Amino acid sequence: MAEEAVQDAFTAAVQRWPTTGLPPSPAGWIITTARNRAIDRLRREASRDDRHAQAALLQAANDRVEEGAVRDDRLRLIFTCCHPALATGAQVALTLRLLGGLTTAEIARAFLVPEATMAQRLVRAKGKIRDARIPYRVPNEADLPARLRGVLAVVYLIFNEGYAASSGDRLVRGELCAEAIRLGRLLVQLVPDHAEVLGLLALMLLIESRRAARTTPDGDLVVLADQDRGRWDRDLIAEGQAIVRRCLERNLPGPYQIQAAISAVHSDAADASATDWWQILQLYNQLVSIDPSPVVALNRAVAVAEVEGPDAALTLVDGLELDRYHLFHAIRADLLRRLGRNTEAVKAYETAIARAENASEREFLRRRHQALIGRSVNLPQGG
Repeated sequence: MAEEAVQDAFTAAVQRWPTTGLPPSPAGWIITTARNRAIDRLRREASRDDRHAQAALLQAANDRVEEGAVRDDRLRLIFTCCHPALATGAQVALTLRLLGGLTTAEIARAFLVPEATMAQRLVRAKGKIRDARIPYRVPNEADLPARLRGVLAVVYLIFNEGYAASSGDRLVRGELCAEAIRLGRLLVQLVPDHAEVLGLLALMLLIESRRAARTTPDGDLVVLADQDRGRWDRDLIAEGQAIVRRCLERNLPGPYQIQAAISAVHSDAADASATDWWQILQLYNQLVSIDPSPVVALNRAVAVAEVEGPDAALTLVDGLELDRYHLFHAIRADLLRRLGRNTEAVKAYETAIARAENASEREFLRRRHQALIGRSVNLPQGG
């Protein structure tokens, strides 16, 4: 009902504002109009006394927009949606759907589950809110710590979807990256001494610093090892590295801080050959001990390949259950290629291509696949 009331309010704004001009408080106008539409609907549809009571309460509410401890509209709504009565995964998925600009399919890919499974999770989360009568209430300052973990996950996944879009023709959705970084900066202002908040901002800044080098002028994907590091944004790198140093001084390591430290090591290297993979592996060892997810283990295997060789890394990769994840098959294909197991590598690339839903990534994998087929054809017998 709230969504429909807001849609009605925006429709009214589109019709009126071109002739009447913007009101002094556009957000306040939208909220007041939407509230009035909701009141009208409750009255029209009222079949029980409590519907009339709800309408009366809404009518009595002060028209002033409630801000609470968080002044930014979107960040305040994210904190509101990340209610601790819901499991963290449900908080994050529901908030991404309602506020993060992501579709159910995109959220499903972020969680590595089928779209139907994610749709059911969203339905169950909404059902729990309804059945448990969880109120829509803007959190006060004392409520923020219990909600911060979910909020950080929401911002992180918005950034991830922006930096490497899970589907579509564009590799990067710049508007999502910019919004996630904006939210990250606001979080640092809100809780400036929280190490993981700092770590998340540093991580986003360091990854964002590479954006210009990630694609060719034609939009083709360029992997980290092949990027022109002269095109990396040195200002973002300097800011991100300074935040990482602040985190190290606190000595309260968490997943975002460790990932930021890994990105900082990459940004220290003048070229790919100068990368300190041993240090990166040590950081991944620390990360996997506190966040033992399959994706973390997969990324750690990439570092293992550089330190201990592709054979050791492949053994680790083959022990993971990530069949739905295209990068699992892409990494496996590359390891097989490096081991000279080209027939298996070709099949792994084909699976990765079938799983990839972003056109830029799919085209990159096709080029790797075709190059490997050509190489296999030109090898002497027994080679």
